[in-house]
Amino acid sequence: MRLASQAFEDGERIPHRFTCEGEDEPPPLEWTNVPPGTMSFAIVCSDPDAPSGTFRHWAVYDIPGNVRHLPDRAHTGLKEAVNDFGRLGYRGPCPPVGHGLHRYRFRLYALDVPTLVPSPHPPCREVEHAAHQHTLGTAELVGLFGR
Repeated sequence: MRLASQAFEDGERIPHRFTCEGEDEPPPLEWTNVPPGTMSFAIVCSDPDAPSGTFRHWAVYDIPGNVRHLPDRAHTGLKEAVNDFGRLGYRGPCPPVGHGLHRYRFRLYALDVPTLVPSPHPPCREVEHAAHQHTLGTAELVGLFGR
């Protein structure tokens, strides 16, 4: 699979609009080359460079298998997890000031089940763990941001 965004290229800086310094909304995402048998998708955004270890900013799941993109402001109406800030939904890149550039990994999971997590409002870690158990394929888009 391939995961891309119209907002930034893989390995490039994430625009302020999609960070805590901007509108703090998820970037548009699109994907291609989906594995046969895909019934749903999940997306997890994490920062492996956080001072305390990997920090999860967002997880969205149970995206129908026929969907191939999430446009701007797409989180409305989707199933979202509780991020490591303790909030439901997306919270964009917001590294400590002066901590340098962080890598923000948007990872797409193609899944062999239509529904991933039965509990309402699970933590991002639970969505990520469940996705690993049902993965048909993955794709990753990495954006950079620092303050």
